[in-house]
Amino acid sequence: MYLEHYGLKETPFSITPDPRYVFLSERHRDALAHLLYGIGKGGSGGFVQLTGEVGTGKTTLCRLLLEQLPENTRVALLLNPKVSPVELVETVCEELKLDIESRRGSLKALVDTLNAFLLDAYAQGLRVVLIVDEAQNLSVDALEQVRLLTNLETPTQKLLQIILLGQPELRRLLEREDLRQLAQRITARYHLTPLNAEECEAYVRHRLAVAGSRKLPFSRLGLRALYQRSGGIPRLINVIGDRALMAGFARDTDSIGERLVDLAADETLPGHARYYLRRYGRWAALGAILLAGAAGLAWLQRSPPAAPAPAPAAPSPASAPTADAAAELGAKLGTIDGADLMAWTQLLARWQVSSRDVGVADAARCQAHVFAGFDCLRGLATLDQLLRFDRPLLLELEYEGKRGLALLRGVSGDAVRLDFAGVSHRLTRSELQRVWRGGFAVTWRVPADMPSPLRIGDAGNGVSWVKQQIARLDGNAEASLGPAFFDSALEERVRKLQTAYGLTADGIVGQETLFALSSLGGDGPRLARTAD
Repeated sequence: MYLEHYGLKETPFSITPDPRYVFLSERHRDALAHLLYGIGKGGSGGFVQLTGEVGTGKTTLCRLLLEQLPENTRVALLLNPKVSPVELVETVCEELKLDIESRRGSLKALVDTLNAFLLDAYAQGLRVVLIVDEAQNLSVDALEQVRLLTNLETPTQKLLQIILLGQPELRRLLEREDLRQLAQRITARYHLTPLNAEECEAYVRHRLAVAGSRKLPFSRLGLRALYQRSGGIPRLINVIGDRALMAGFARDTDSIGERLVDLAADETLPGHARYYLRRYGRWAALGAILLAGAAGLAWLQRSPPAAPAPAPAAPSPASAPTADAAAELGAKLGTIDGADLMAWTQLLARWQVSSRDVGVADAARCQAHVFAGFDCLRGLATLDQLLRFDRPLLLELEYEGKRGLALLRGVSGDAVRLDFAGVSHRLTRSELQRVWRGGFAVTWRVPADMPSPLRIGDAGNGVSWVKQQIARLDGNAEASLGPAFFDSALEERVRKLQTAYGLTADGIVGQETLFALSSLGGDGPRLARTAD
């Protein structure tokens, strides 16, 4: 109904999954990296756990994962986990196309059949993966059976890799005492959180652009209301956004503001949220909650104690002195199988490089040209030098003779955030110096036909790209015009760029300078400006 009114070719906020509309925030890229790690390396057969609230994109990530599977992978996808242990193994066998007609109902016969298949797959160099969606619905008995499936192994390797996708209830379920054996086998955990305000706006712009829109129909206040009412959950953004476009069309308006978004949210959000937000407004409802909390606190403070105050309790882990972050991280180096490949998988995922482009092990060799249009560089630098590029990269850590790679993902003041083996670590700069001696590895995108090095006297498309990047830095588009020739003026400008980035100012566009030039563009991943 509203497509023609807003210049759209198709509905932008459909809740059905469509690969063209996939928007990967920083959190989604990290989550996908965890899943790819589970497929590619698997931590010697441990579980990979991905949790997130309803509507945050877990199933979408699962679909992306299935599209990027290596050719040597066989997958069993369990979508309905409300099954008995026997039915669970039957479903796994059916997904793997095994003949179990004469073995149904017998757990031992089914497991024997599955084990024979896994041994044969191992002999052929195949990796077998079980993905359980909505895993929070598994019964305790079914979860125990899932754990027992990881006991299918050779003397050196597990035969089945298992990935659990679920809502936050899955995390609480795995905290049960009788499931501690399973919880101890989880080698990679990731919790998918909603989008922040900036990502919400980028998400809306992306979907509208794919649908053919040339003008954003939401005002700034409308976008803010859309984020506040949806909580940054993509599915709710879609539902509210679609209803808001219909409301805008019905009122013949080109700009959808806060009021229309609120009306759309009132019609689509669950009843209790709709009631309070409609009756009191967002800020009034928040004020009422705060006042109620303050009144309760004041009453508690006025009330006399019923009994003498107990002796001071031991400090909780949250209030205890912070452990040495550098030593804590350093102690993990060299102890987790596949940690380096996990770091490379995370870095490639941030550039949206899939296994169809290059294998993780091949990328980890960090040749100058990983594949056409994607380069890699290893080197030595200070943290301040690397921060000028504003790109996530890998740091080569070392502690008491042990080594490992960690993803540098964020920085804020004196603190940096690293990911090692899928776990986030927050270190001060001084703590980082204890485990890092300056070694790094970084990847970036360039034109597919980009030669290297480039120097004075060269010509062609590569020189033209260099001129365009420098013109972008100078804010002078006209500087990129003219013949694509590397003259003395361009050489001098390259020298200035190299000086600004702390590189050797030789006027030659080598790998380090190419990386600096690529960082001038607006595309590609950036460092988070928070270390929390």
